[in-house]
Amino acid sequence: MESLAPLVSAAFADRARLKDPAVQDAVRRAVALLDAGQLRVAEKGPEGWKVNAWAKEAILLYFAISEMRVQEVGPFEFHDKIPLKKDLAAAGVRVVPPGTVRYGAFLERGAVVMPGYVNIGAWVGAGTMVDTWATVGSCAQVGRNVHLSGGVGLGGVLEPPTASPVIIEDGAFIGSRCIVVEGVVVEEEAVLGANVVLTASTQIIDVTGPEERVYKGRVPARSVVIPGMRPKQFPAGTYQVPCALIIGQRKASTDQKTSLNQALRDFAVPV
Repeated sequence: MESLAPLVSAAFADRARLKDPAVQDAVRRAVALLDAGQLRVAEKGPEGWKVNAWAKEAILLYFAISEMRVQEVGPFEFHDKIPLKKDLAAAGVRVVPPGTVRYGAFLERGAVVMPGYVNIGAWVGAGTMVDTWATVGSCAQVGRNVHLSGGVGLGGVLEPPTASPVIIEDGAFIGSRCIVVEGVVVEEEAVLGANVVLTASTQIIDVTGPEERVYKGRVPARSVVIPGMRPKQFPAGTYQVPCALIIGQRKASTDQKTSLNQALRDFAVPV
């Protein structure tokens, strides 16, 4: 990786370098590392999440050097630059037709993709369920034992390369039709009720104490969140704008499913 990163970043700054076969090979090798899970777009360390910008640069350059091709899968025909991920059985992952995982995405052993979609650069952890019509956007990082319920949309963040992707940490439960975009981080074991929409500017308001506490861009660990509205003054009058409400904390438990079920019962969270 240390030898690939400088080549990729130099080519991203000067696309003329892509004419060099060695540079093209570096781009392809970088995407192959993403596909194998040996390279990640973002990694969590002691100081939080760090973005590997050069990995995102490699994905963007891969689009530039790849040609459109017809791909036939049974009765289905695709016309795209990026092939589908292969060797799923050997990887120990389950993909239910017509679920789609693009080359350059990585799924740990034990992950399940129902008829949903996982885009290039994404990372999906062991024991995670990508449920029906859920979308894991480009470069999104989804931890282990996460449940993405039906119709969940995790936005893709490819540009700029330094921008943080959407991140769903271990053990989180994302309810039906939730939307998480613009690099929002949902921390460990948090629960989002159905239809929660989180953007970088969405106010995430903790209403459990005597005074509200407002977050933006992240949902604290083990929070139980539902959709909300709050008034905002505009020139034409006062209108209700969307927000998200933290209404409680998921109780710590060694049995994560028991903890999740209890959270849903305690706070009557729709999923």
